[in-house]
Amino acid sequence: MKTIGIIGGMGPLATVKLFEKIVLNTSASSDQEHPPILIDNNTRIPDRTQFVLGKGLDPRPELIKSAKKLEKMGADFLIMPCNNAHYFYEDIVKEIDIPLLSMIEVAVETVKTRFKDEKIGILGTDGTIMGRVYQKALERENLDYLIPSIEGQKEVMKLIYNIKMGIYDNNLEKLYEEFFDMKNNGVQVFIIGCTELSVAVDMYNFKEKIEYIDALELLAKKAIVEAGANLYIR
Repeated sequence: MKTIGIIGGMGPLATVKLFEKIVLNTSASSDQEHPPILIDNNTRIPDRTQFVLGKGLDPRPELIKSAKKLEKMGADFLIMPCNNAHYFYEDIVKEIDIPLLSMIEVAVETVKTRFKDEKIGILGTDGTIMGRVYQKALERENLDYLIPSIEGQKEVMKLIYNIKMGIYDNNLEKLYEEFFDMKNNGVQVFIIGCTELSVAVDMYNFKEKIEYIDALELLAKKAIVEAGANLYIR
């Protein structure tokens, strides 16, 4: 069985969530039937959104350092629980000799297979939206999409950073209004395109509000299959 390497720390809770999703989505009757996993919880990686917006330090040196460390430790392939970090995907892969599975491509492939005739709502950080991480991938497949309004994006970012800070705020009415407006503008399915939002969907039971695909969960399932373990089918 192949060893999975996780470039983590973006943020730590999202890293834990990815590990949990891999474990829970693996069909195993013993410890030995789970894939080996190496995690570098590198909290030194600078904020990806701040850099994309021209306000922060370059995350690439630390991202590449983590990738090389995990490769040296014996990982057969890598994954990273941060959608925004995929803005630097090409910079990372050219520095390593093992594959880096793309969360973005996994999510877009699911859209293409299951929702190709529907408009997709993109939920992510300012860096993911402004860096056009998902927009470019969806456009390559001629898939229709919509991003939040300026005010709606502020509500998305508020929730993301509350999750990072460990703040539980049950007052999400403005965010839910944005979901409603996006659905009124033709969105049928949302991409949960930030790993803190992947944490939030369970905390706040988003399933009651929207239909969505969770890029983090899709990445976890892809990694299980790539590692040669058995996927738990619910």
